[in-house]
Amino acid sequence: MKKDKIKLIAYWAVTVPVAANYAMAGVMYLQQGPQVVEGAQKAGYPLFFFSLLGFWKLVASVVLLAPRTPLFKEWAYAGILINLTGAAYSNYMAKFGTEHIIFPLAFLVVAALSWYLRPASRRFSGPLI
Repeated sequence: MKKDKIKLIAYWAVTVPVAANYAMAGVMYLQQGPQVVEGAQKAGYPLFFFSLLGFWKLVASVVLLAPRTPLFKEWAYAGILINLTGAAYSNYMAKFGTEHIIFPLAFLVVAALSWYLRPASRRFSGPLI
């Protein structure tokens, strides 16, 4: 198998789970079920914050999978970085269990692999400023 083909398969193998996770979390946050309400209360966040997060998680999941949107993908990956590091820190400060701190950081590695492995057609090549 060619190196480019293996890289493309690896890209989709990590990108689809990231997009699926963000889509599911987005729906859960927008529905504000018991787990979301409990987590928000324990962390001290207002519920409207989870509506905002849910919306942007859904947007990120669509953008990651959509073709020909390289600039939006850069923004989505930046948002994922901010979201996952923020989640780990919030969970640490709220004294949630260690798994609630480690999981976002481990998932950040998967998202970083998606960013690193993305093919040229999904990379932004223009000036950032």
